Amino acid sequence: MKLEPLGDSAVVATLGPGIDPETLALVLALSEAVGAARGRGIVDVVPAYSTVTVFYDPAQFAAPAGGAYGQVCQFVESCAPRPGGPAPRAAPRLVEIPVCYGGELGPDLGTVAERAGLGGAEAAALHAGADYLVYAIGFTPGFPYLGGLPAGLHTPRRATPRPRVAAGSVGIGGAQTGVYPLASPGGWQIIGRTPLALFRPAENPASLLGPGDRVRFRAISQAEFESWK
Repeated sequence: MKLEPLGDSAVVATLGPGIDPETLALVLALSEAVGAARGRGIVDVVPAYSTVTVFYDPAQFAAPAGGAYGQVCQFVESCAPRPGGPAPRAAPRLVEIPVCYGGELGPDLGTVAERAGLGGAEAAALHAGADYLVYAIGFTPGFPYLGGLPAGLHTPRRATPRPRVAAGSVGIGGAQTGVYPLASPGGWQIIGRTPLALFRPAENPASLLGPGDRVRFRAISQAEFESWK
């Protein structure tokens, strides 16, 4: 585990060199341990890909013993998973997300399909047939970065981002897929849209998905999409 400062009020713990399920398991174990043990001065804990970022309030720590940064580093180290692997976690949630692929709701499906040497329906079926893992939530509130996209569907982001991508849009950016919870600018290739709300500020938690969750997409028709909404 490598510890580094992020500004003057956060510590970043890196637990692996890349993005993979084993590293994510370590990330989630450390995040849960820090969250469970956190006391005065720890403001927030953010797991993502291969890192855990621990935000703290420097004013809540005594000046000696290395200052706030040194004390937080010691605290994070005390929470680190021990040899033998991370502590067992509860079985990950499996969340199904309905998607209407192509047409006006998925204007870039043809681009993705052509690059893969497939028809639009084949590309949609390939996307919906995979199992995905949530590695991080970010960019906008509730945006899930999903690993597990079939290699044939890997597609670079658009050369020119759209000024507005509709909420619920399902996109592909490189080797990842994700869902825009809110209308926002975006450069991912949009292949469909879900009527499901991924960010619900009135609920707790507000984000439907969290790191470690599993996701399956289910293809629905335009009529089903309209009926759902």
